[in-house]
Amino acid sequence: MQTIQDVMTRDVHSISPEQSVRKAAQMMDEFNIGSLPVCDGDKLVGMITDRDITIRSTAAGQAPESTRVGDVMSTEVRTCFATQAVDEVLGQMGDVQIRRVPVVDQSSHSLVGIVALGDMATKHSVGTEDALQAISTPSATH
Repeated sequence: MQTIQDVMTRDVHSISPEQSVRKAAQMMDEFNIGSLPVCDGDKLVGMITDRDITIRSTAAGQAPESTRVGDVMSTEVRTCFATQAVDEVLGQMGDVQIRRVPVVDQSSHSLVGIVALGDMATKHSVGTEDALQAISTPSATH
């Protein structure tokens, strides 16, 4: 059984909730990524995505230099553990339509990595197509 530690990225760039939205956008540009884990020290406290910046900050007319990451980040973050089965996490990603999941330590909940659908596609092909289908299917509006 392949586990998340077999496919995850360990060298993860993160940002503090006290940093500016501009800094988050600059980091996303520099590292060619669309989201950043938000950490208070080593502890994961949220995620900020390019969509969060666009919708919650820019569209609301907030100044990127003075708006804090903590003001626009998502705090309800799905996480997984390095020891979880890849198939289990793939299923969860499909169920909630997310493309990347922070990997946290089971005891300290500190950030130890991140796993993306792309990681699974290149390192674990079984089930990836089904997860991609579930993630890419528009969710029903209520």
